Amino acid sequence: MSTIIEAKNLCKTFTLGGVYVEVLKNIDLKIESGEFVSIMGPSGSGKSTLLYLLGGLDKPTSGSIKIKGKEISGMDDKEESIMRRRDIGFVFQFYNLIPNLNVEENIMLPILLDGKKMKNYTAKLKQILEDVGLSNRRHYTPRELSGGQQQRVAIARALINEPDVILADEPIGNLDSKTGIEIMELFQRINKEKGKTIVQVTHSKEAAEYGQRIINVRDGKVWG
Repeated sequence: MSTIIEAKNLCKTFTLGGVYVEVLKNIDLKIESGEFVSIMGPSGSGKSTLLYLLGGLDKPTSGSIKIKGKEISGMDDKEESIMRRRDIGFVFQFYNLIPNLNVEENIMLPILLDGKKMKNYTAKLKQILEDVGLSNRRHYTPRELSGGQQQRVAIARALINEPDVILADEPIGNLDSKTGIEIMELFQRINKEKGKTIVQVTHSKEAAEYGQRIINVRDGKVWG
């Protein structure tokens, strides 16, 4: 396997009321292509901040991050935006779907934003809807779906551009336990069958164990 994400001496500091708070401290981390990694830690440990830095959604105070061998800090805004759209798929706890768009339209949104022709993705959309179990819900709006179904839409949207990496922030944190298991099993299938690198952040030991490797974050440092 090759290294797909690498962080070196990664630090993140926030200023709160004039006081500097070190959220992440000299993080060194490698994630290999095809891995399913769980980043685990209590609230406030810095795990979500780490995920956002790895995905280019936030900038580190110091240190470096490489995605597929390319240093994020060396990219201009356009290059970084393209990297986030094409190389990384994001899944969040609260789904982030657009209420007035139906399932198909929400899934196809990254294609539209990337300036690609939607007609070229008709077959891909059909396959992804089957993969996430939503073929019979393609014209429903988010308000007509359960929480688990909305998260499946978010996962499908993350997959439509065929990224190499899926980053998931507490993906089952808003779901009941049965639905959470179904979503974690879906992530596991995507990892094994499609070879996608998955990095999830979770505070749940049960969810973390779906990954092949667990990285613990405590007090801004990684363990494991």
